[in-house]
Amino acid sequence: MGAAFPWLAGPAAAQAPSPEASTVADDGPERVKSLGVVTVTGGQPTSLPTQIPTTIESVTREEIETRINATDSEDALKYLPSLLVRKRYIGDYNHAILSTRASGTGNSARSAVYADGILLSNYLGNGIANGTNYAPRWGLVTPEEIERVDVMYGPFSAAYPGNSAGAVVDYVTRMPTKLEAHVKAGYSSQPFDLYHTHQTFNSWQTSASLGSRSGDWSWWIDVSRTDSQGQPLTFTTATLASGTASRNGTPVSGFVPGLNTTNMPWYILGTGTQYHTVQDHAKLKLAYDFSPTVRATYTLGWWQNAAEGRPETYLSNAAGQPVYTGAINILGRSFTLAPTAFPLTNDNQTHAMHGLSVKSNTKGEWDWEVAASLYDYATDQQRQPTIALPLAGIGGAGTLQDQGGTTGWNTLAAKGTWRPQGLGGAHVVDFGIGRDAYKLGILKTNVLGNWMDGPPTTLVSNVGGDSETFSAWAQDAWSFAPRWKAVLGLRYEDWKADNGFTQIAASAIAYAPRSQSDVSPKAALAYQWSDDTVLKGSVGRAVRFPTVGELYGATTGGALSFINDPFLRPEKSWTSELSAEKDLGTGLARATVFHETTDDAIFNQLIPGSTTVSRVQNIAKVRTTGFELAYTGQNVFMRGLDLGGSLTFADSKTVENPGNPASVGKWQPRVPRWRSTVFATYKPDDRWAFTAAARYSGKQYSTLDNSDVNGYAYTGVSPYFTVDLRVRYQIARQWSAAFGIDNANNYQYWNFHPYPQRTYTAELRFDL
Repeated sequence: MGAAFPWLAGPAAAQAPSPEASTVADDGPERVKSLGVVTVTGGQPTSLPTQIPTTIESVTREEIETRINATDSEDALKYLPSLLVRKRYIGDYNHAILSTRASGTGNSARSAVYADGILLSNYLGNGIANGTNYAPRWGLVTPEEIERVDVMYGPFSAAYPGNSAGAVVDYVTRMPTKLEAHVKAGYSSQPFDLYHTHQTFNSWQTSASLGSRSGDWSWWIDVSRTDSQGQPLTFTTATLASGTASRNGTPVSGFVPGLNTTNMPWYILGTGTQYHTVQDHAKLKLAYDFSPTVRATYTLGWWQNAAEGRPETYLSNAAGQPVYTGAINILGRSFTLAPTAFPLTNDNQTHAMHGLSVKSNTKGEWDWEVAASLYDYATDQQRQPTIALPLAGIGGAGTLQDQGGTTGWNTLAAKGTWRPQGLGGAHVVDFGIGRDAYKLGILKTNVLGNWMDGPPTTLVSNVGGDSETFSAWAQDAWSFAPRWKAVLGLRYEDWKADNGFTQIAASAIAYAPRSQSDVSPKAALAYQWSDDTVLKGSVGRAVRFPTVGELYGATTGGALSFINDPFLRPEKSWTSELSAEKDLGTGLARATVFHETTDDAIFNQLIPGSTTVSRVQNIAKVRTTGFELAYTGQNVFMRGLDLGGSLTFADSKTVENPGNPASVGKWQPRVPRWRSTVFATYKPDDRWAFTAAARYSGKQYSTLDNSDVNGYAYTGVSPYFTVDLRVRYQIARQWSAAFGIDNANNYQYWNFHPYPQRTYTAELRFDL
């Protein structure tokens, strides 16, 4: 934003329209900075509240198309300050978790992701646990349908639950005002070279969309398909200490010696979870204008995923035959490989999303909205063999994990905006009530006959439960004096969890219901120091209640096991920030200092000595202090040159933890001390756009006690520095093409799994 910050004074200014209601005739977004409080006043509406009392960053459709090699919707966040999505490959549906200033990539429940106000964050659980995942449902939005992405940092708005402690992300998707059509085809190629894997993994993507407006009706249809081959994500390993000095076992070759995350010698024996993923997406949006000021919108989203995870052994015997299981001998030491040492998985999922809202946009004293949404795991199955390769490749015994038909969530909310007159200053009051409900059911059974398609038989485990939260909130933005504005808010939440159970073949446990209520106050103050400089401060409390998965979602068997805790306490955070924002004419610069203290922080960690069993736990106190610098500019130094960048420092430590004293004084897992982004886009004319961008993240750890000192190893978290390139060419009015390279410097880095190496992308697009 290059415009100066107009400071509002008087009742008339308080009548800025709510972003929660669409201006029916508007075409483009307009965002006004007023005393450090952002107001969206036109175009496609955001689900953010009318007055945003804290830092907000945005990226538009044009910026995404110009500068980002966007193969998935989460790529839109790639260069925004302090954000990282743990995307491991194109179409990553189960590990792409958002990290923010004071939250790592294991804490998906500490951020909130929406699309047109419909919840995409998966609060059935947190992070990756119990053989399932709780990443946001990014696949319900495609890059081509994005109009704008808004990110609000911190829990400073009363409109959102305690899950907003890190950030609130809102995808605003397209709704046409006239006939338009788009078709896009994309291709990606990643030459991958690690250990004994030397292979190129390719992906194809196609999408099409069509929409129009006729009278009071408008509609939009978007479809896409992704066919993706990802790099290997897991590795079969054996520490030197786990073997015994012996001549027993089959002598093997092909192993790769190395050091694990604690610098203990180990052998890499092969790969696992190399996904071939085929995903289909369809979206229908309908809108009807009852009057010039009242609109109803219905959204139907459908997402299908079929994925095969396949391993490769590096081991071979003296005859050159691959070795998958049994007793082996490496350099005079004997090891035993379990039948599932090289795991196979088949995933099959079909999810549906519904959203319905009715909104008013009178721009007068009152506006209102009623909205409901439903997310349904119609089909969600994972099959795994329990016998070894090569027989497992064609069938045999196995297990089926099924969440279909019982798992999902729904939301219902009513909101209002009041712009009173004559109360001693300009007020804009947002308020609302809501209900969110979550239901989790994970049934794991053995299968009869072939693991690939056999019916379920005997029970392995059956877990599940429900949670529900009722909320009421209000927030008042008050321009109480020239150059001053205050935003005061309060959120009340009444939470309960019930119907929790854990059942295995030998026993069953039913958990007692739980309930708790809490309040979260919010406050912000902004001062227009000069015509081009705003100072502001914000403080907010966030209460993040335990998810159903953390309370009840234990599983056993297979490659991973998870220990739940039905007695988890809610985590409670106080977050504050101070910012200075200055308009430089050609750009906007911001400096922010932030601080967060979280009591009873909820973490899921591997238990000591295990690489397969994790448990969820409360950490008494985690404290984070840091600063963030951000800049965006247009036509900087010369016409056509856009620049942007950010730098974040975070000192994030565990300061109290009686259950694990070794973690006290250590860094919070997966929160780097330093991170940075920078980009430059040059547009010499209306046809060409050239972009170079870079991302950096410093040293970090995965474990609470920071014992994983070697980040450049499987299960480690390493620093990284990557350079991305993109060239876009407007061939004709309706045709455009782009070529890009992500990780052009081919940096080899890890976040438990290896990230992609150098990846080439190309796309061709038609726009009517």
